[in-house]
Amino acid sequence: MRKIGCMLLSLILILNFSLVTALARPEWPKDTGVQSEAGIVMDIDSGAVIFAQDIHSLRAPASITKLLTALVVIEHTKDLEAQVTFSRDAVYNVESGSGNKFGLDTGDSMTVRECLNLMVLQSSNQAANALAEYVAGSRSAFVDMMNEKLKEVGCVDGSQFANPSGLNDDNQRVSAYDMALIARAVFQNPLALEICSTKRAFIPATVNNPEGVSCSIEHQLVKNNENPDSEYYFPAAKAGKTGWTSQAGQTLVTYAEKDGRRLVAVTLKSTEKTHYSDTMTILDFAFKRFKNARVRDNEIEYVTGTEPVLIDGTAYEPSELMFDEAAVITLPEDARFTDAEKSLETKLPQKHPKGAVARLNYIYNEREIGSAWLLSTGQNTVDALATPGELTGNDGSEAGNTGAKAEGALHSSQFKIPRRMMLAAGILVCFGLLSEAGIIILRKKRRKERERQNELRQKRRARLAEIGFTEEEFDRLLEERRRRRDEES
Repeated sequence: MRKIGCMLLSLILILNFSLVTALARPEWPKDTGVQSEAGIVMDIDSGAVIFAQDIHSLRAPASITKLLTALVVIEHTKDLEAQVTFSRDAVYNVESGSGNKFGLDTGDSMTVRECLNLMVLQSSNQAANALAEYVAGSRSAFVDMMNEKLKEVGCVDGSQFANPSGLNDDNQRVSAYDMALIARAVFQNPLALEICSTKRAFIPATVNNPEGVSCSIEHQLVKNNENPDSEYYFPAAKAGKTGWTSQAGQTLVTYAEKDGRRLVAVTLKSTEKTHYSDTMTILDFAFKRFKNARVRDNEIEYVTGTEPVLIDGTAYEPSELMFDEAAVITLPEDARFTDAEKSLETKLPQKHPKGAVARLNYIYNEREIGSAWLLSTGQNTVDALATPGELTGNDGSEAGNTGAKAEGALHSSQFKIPRRMMLAAGILVCFGLLSEAGIIILRKKRRKERERQNELRQKRRARLAEIGFTEEEFDRLLEERRRRRDEES
């Protein structure tokens, strides 16, 4: 008996160890770094921070500031073909030695789009100043708009800007994390992304350039993304902005896209000109070691099953709920979707999608890796088909008034009863048709929903089979998680 007991105990320990090993989450890869003082890679679609090195310390940004300037200009300008005239202050009130690309002078004029091209591609401080004056009337008023935008994109590290160009100023500082949030907003704006990915643009005639001049982007990874012979060849690099001042050193922001994934990388304070190699290293790391998983294709809680789902005091049928199509989470390459922990947020921010009833937030090893809006399709309203009382008022007064008007219009008592009967019959026929149409629509929706549910169940079984679970085992695991969550709360 003692031998049998030892064997059983050993078997139990082996099974428990195997289960723990099977359920263990892979570690978040961290085996890389940058020679710049700070660096970050953020997934644009999930918002997850994939790589981080000293990302919350404030540093001088230099000309990557112009990304924020471009975004504010684009968001507050209706006509990009409107003319911008350069004032003397815009041209000459700049830091000594900061340069003047193409010798711009007082009275020069070009369109908003041309100014944006000159500012982003060639980092023209004069173009940044002129755009600020055009949009806000003065640089100081424009700086207020820039700092207000920081709040809108969620900056948390106390970043602030003092001018639209990025020239040295002790009050102009940004963290790598906040700069990634700014860049994420920039590259999610289609027009801003177009400007920042332009490689070459023509600037029309100015006082000192009567024939006009062509300018090209300074960002070497973007400039050489189709040149395999270049040391800066990185095909995924699609847009970005360079920066340098004596205080900031080299700074760089890069937007990269590969296999449907969109990333932004920021490096701050490179003093050995490693900003390009650093950026290639961390972007390559992020593309190779991580993946995105679409929530709608993988999440089965709340949207499957037959039991009603209670959200903030309201009960929903699972068939009434769905996740937004674009929501993704970012995971290590060898992790599973079910490795992520999640929590349901029912107190929604003021700005949320139409139909949103909650937001599902995902965590992986203490890292925020994405979120998804839980949307109601509103199918519960289909079952409440209108009744005659609902269409005519609770007291039937509207129907009565209609009958009285019809009766008065006839001026003949002999038609009173037939007309009323005809009116009543007409109303009954209309309601019959409406009811029949509603039933047909409802049946179609229910049939489609059954098909969708069957497809989701099949996908669920396949996913669970891949990770070695039966549906019963997985449901039991979910129930245990809910119970622990309730106990903790």
